[in-house]
Amino acid sequence: MEGVSETYHIPMTVRLLGDLNRDAWQQALDTLYTRHESLRSVFVAIDGQPRVRLLPAQSGMPVTWEDLRSASDAESQLERMSTKNAQDPFDLAQGPLIRVLMVQVKSNEHVFMATQHHIVSDGWSSAVSTRELNTLYSAYCNGKSDPLSPLSIQYPDYAAWQRQCLSGDRLETHHILEDRLV
Repeated sequence: MEGVSETYHIPMTVRLLGDLNRDAWQQALDTLYTRHESLRSVFVAIDGQPRVRLLPAQSGMPVTWEDLRSASDAESQLERMSTKNAQDPFDLAQGPLIRVLMVQVKSNEHVFMATQHHIVSDGWSSAVSTRELNTLYSAYCNGKSDPLSPLSIQYPDYAAWQRQCLSGDRLETHHILEDRLV
């Protein structure tokens, strides 16, 4: 809550080759956005204390679509877009804390760029989201419904559990062990 830094950004860029079903892709992203509360989480200060607020699930995943098919310098523009997507600051209180850009480079080539703030994601959860996006996109391309089982726990629940486990005496023991390792 004390300022912005791209240090806390988790960027991902994937080049997709072949025909893209844009509607199925957006539907898969919207499903992920609804499914994972962390992607809809923002952090506001109430009486000086940080609190989590969820953005509405029905708003869907915000995606910026760009078309560089007729650009003579598509690759250099793509590189600038990728850098900007990865470095632009997030507003923790307004969100969303995920930024998605889909760029069409050729008729059968797209570049998917997603940047998440580390406060709502980590490497593990990013890998889970990528697998789920693939599963959802495949299902929606084939006219099927969401094949994923409901989540039994959300990322914020796990973070709260982890904080609880590392509080009090356990946290002090953890810090003592860290100090010995350094």
